[in-house]
Amino acid sequence: MANATTPVRAGAVNVPFGHVIGHEKWKGSQIAQGVQGKVKLILEDGLGIVDFHLSNRTCVLYISEADLVAGNGFKRRLVRFRNASSLQGIVIVEKTQISDQYFPAVQKFVVLELGMALLPVANQGEAAQLIIQLVQEQAKDRASNPFLNKKGPQLLEASVFQTVQQIPGVGKTKALLLLEQFGNIHQLCNSSLQELEQVAGRAVAQQIHTFFRQTK
Repeated sequence: MANATTPVRAGAVNVPFGHVIGHEKWKGSQIAQGVQGKVKLILEDGLGIVDFHLSNRTCVLYISEADLVAGNGFKRRLVRFRNASSLQGIVIVEKTQISDQYFPAVQKFVVLELGMALLPVANQGEAAQLIIQLVQEQAKDRASNPFLNKKGPQLLEASVFQTVQQIPGVGKTKALLLLEQFGNIHQLCNSSLQELEQVAGRAVAQQIHTFFRQTK
């Protein structure tokens, strides 16, 4: 687990296409075993508080069940990353029966306060599948992926797309419409019920409104 003396790796890392560069501490883990074979995993020392680099600009910070139960150490780690790093961070959080009680507060902190994408997983195996999916986003046909119609692939935007889909009642189509209208999660969570209704309809707008009020 990273501590206060662990350095922040603030600059971009050269990640070959289709590869993932992971912290040496994950050697032999369920995540490492799950990723290998689908994409090429390279484990290195010196990544600081970053767990996995998915591209030259996008990385993953992993928050385990044990991290959540242990207290606020993970929050200090995320703040240090946010303040010092130029990379786009995706936060993967273990949401289990034990850690479920902490999840709303974590969601508020990561998404609303830090403005980072948060993706919950049940275990390391599910996290491995998610990492593979995020890496493979880069290889998708631009015509079939709305996030690749811009100037190159944006893994962070793809992860934000998945985050919005986790709101009850919001599927892929409405998530896309909402992000096109509001631009990011910050504006989405601060929008009025009337603004949401214009994009998603009354029933879904109410669910979105309730969802963000619960996490505040």
